[in-house]
Amino acid sequence: MVPSPMEQALRDDVAHWARHGGLLLRRARRAASLNQKALASVSGTSRTTLSAYEHGRKSPTLETAGRILDAAGFRLTLEAKVECVTLATRDGRAFHVPSRLWRLPVPAALGVARVGDRVYDLAVRAERRAAYAALLCGGEPDELLGHVDGVLLVELWDDLPLPEEVRAAWEPLVQEARQETGVMF
Repeated sequence: MVPSPMEQALRDDVAHWARHGGLLLRRARRAASLNQKALASVSGTSRTTLSAYEHGRKSPTLETAGRILDAAGFRLTLEAKVECVTLATRDGRAFHVPSRLWRLPVPAALGVARVGDRVYDLAVRAERRAAYAALLCGGEPDELLGHVDGVLLVELWDDLPLPEEVRAAWEPLVQEARQETGVMF
């Protein structure tokens, strides 16, 4: 029996977690400055089991992964996926539009973005404005997801110099965000 697209997407997500879940646990442990023995001890598992999780030899249950992350000072949360569609301007230049706006951690939202051969300081509004315009007009999906913060985008929206097609494609996302917050920027 051929799985439905929804079933296949779920299987792909489970496979992704199985391949990359260990990396998540390892990153959390390192960010907490703990060795495997210490994290295993405070999370109620053995060092060898934690090592197997981190190296993808074994997959923890959701409860176990949550307990390990909690012991490292992190929280396991549910976050909606952001998927991008590719559109084109009248002159054929490709740009990407996400399925929804997202939030970035403060260090990423106000950090440094390299777009093409230019570096922008996102903590400076004028530079963030220029970076967002460049990213919305031609950034790859991973660049958008790594540098554009939804709240900061909404705040800048009316000041962004964007081609008509790009503005029209992103406008529904910005308006939806404004309606959800009840704040007009």
